[in-house]
Order: sequence, then structure tokens, then C-alpha cells
Amino acid sequence: MTARILDGKVLSLTIQSEIATAAEQLKREHNIVPGLAVILVGDDPASQVYVRNKAKACERVGFHSKTFALPSETAQKYIMDLIKELNKDNAIHGILVQLPLPHHIDENAIINAINTDKDVDGFHPINVGRMVIGKEDCFLPCTPFGIQTLMMRNGIETGGRHVVIVGRSNIVGKPTAIILMQKAVGADATVTVCHSRTKNLPEIVRQGDIVIAAIGRANFVTADMVSPGAVVIDVGINRVKDFSTKTGYALVGDVDFENVKEVASAITPVPGGIGPMTIAMLLFNTLKAARKTLK
Repeated sequence: MTARILDGKVLSLTIQSEIATAAEQLKREHNIVPGLAVILVGDDPASQVYVRNKAKACERVGFHSKTFALPSETAQKYIMDLIKELNKDNAIHGILVQLPLPHHIDENAIINAINTDKDVDGFHPINVGRMVIGKEDCFLPCTPFGIQTLMMRNGIETGGRHVVIVGRSNIVGKPTAIILMQKAVGADATVTVCHSRTKNLPEIVRQGDIVIAAIGRANFVTADMVSPGAVVIDVGINRVKDFSTKTGYALVGDVDFENVKEVASAITPVPGGIGPMTIAMLLFNTLKAARKTLK
């Protein structure tokens, strides 16, 4: 058995096309163009790539976007003042601060400064609380939302199934668990969260009908850890040395893809799996934020 490949890149473009149509209708009927502001502090190469991809995606769907690329030594007060201005800017519906931030900046203070109606990353404590209690009008964090959407659009049933998540981060592991355990379409799962301190981790992962790997370790989930026929969602992006490439490195996930695909029924590739879905969900949330201004 060779797994079905869950192509996030193709699905992301389909969703972006749907968003572009909705954005055009919003502009035509209400003269509103969804606007996204992205704040990037420092020169982390991966963050720069993510921000460029987000700007290109905004252009593709007809959104207005602004990118604020700031030097790593930027003072926290400057960023807070910038967010205050963006909170008041009616042309900006979504504000995203690219993480991680330099060590001298308090990430929590920055996230808390964003207007909850413009928090399209879904990281503000109020939006996190809304997610936990299952309020439909909240912004879901983009990567977990992308995982759920990818499974739903590919006909992967989660109701009553055992989902094992490897990783407990605030960005992926915890919110994915909360989203998939809700009493809702695309959820209703029994969820187990594993992490680096979990005992008998391979044995627990093998119990999963669906395995979501988000632990940040290259090729961590191996074929012997996956039950035959399981669905495997790989969230990890790790740079490893590979001298067969021009750059001298390759991008791999948290799952040993080549071997696990022979055991799983469906699997996401890296790259081209969850990464593009994250951007699609960011655009979805920004469109949702723009529509909220009509109420």
C-alpha cells in the first residue's frame, strides 16, 4: 500500500481562487478591499520567505497588503506604537506579527496589543478563549485551521476517530487538539497529545487513526510508529544537510516520508502540504475580518 498524497499546494490555490471571488464581490457591493499588515522584525531567512509568500498571496487574491520590515534592534515601544496605528487604520483588517521575535521583545505584550477583530493569526488570549469554548465567530490559528480544512476537503473523517498529536506548542499542538475535539463538523475526535516527555511515545502514536506530527525534529515519526492505514499529517519543516542539492541542504518534515508513505493510507508532503494551507487560512481570516466591518 502506498499512501494517497494530500497536496496542500493545489488545495491552497483552489481556496485562494474562492477567496479572490469573494473579495471581488465585497469590493463590488461594499467598496471594501481586505487589507493585511505584516510586521517582520529582524532578518531570519525563513521568516523573510514566509512574509514574501504572504505578500504574493495577498496580491493574487486582490487584497491590499503592507509589509513593515524592521531591523532586529527595533525597540518594543516602536512596534507597540505601530500596532496602535494599524489598529486605527480602517484600510487594514488583519494584523500579523511574524514570530519568533528578537529576545528583547515581549511576544505576549505584542500579541495582546493587536485589536482582537484584527488578530487574523488567532493568537490573542481573547480569541484563544473563544476557540476553546467553540465560538464560531473567532479566528482560528492558521496552521491548525489549515490541518482541519485539508482533512475536510479530502474527505477524511475525524468524528469518533483517535487523533494523536506529537507536539504541544501554542501555535500548532495545543490549538489543533482543541479544534479537533470540538462538537462540530470536521472535529468530534478523541485527541491524545504527546510530547518530548511522553513515556512509551511510539506505542501511543501507533494507536492513532490520524497522526499529526508537529514536534520540530526531522524524520522523527518513523514507519514503525504508524499503524497501517493511518492518516499522517506532517507539520514540520526542518533544514537538513544534503550535498546533492545546489544549496547544500534540503527541507524535510517531522515524518520519515519515504518509509511512512508505504504504511499510511494518506500523507502530506513537505514541502507542499500544510505550509501552503497556512497561508490560505490567513487569507480566509483576513476576508472574514473585512466582512466583520459590515456588521
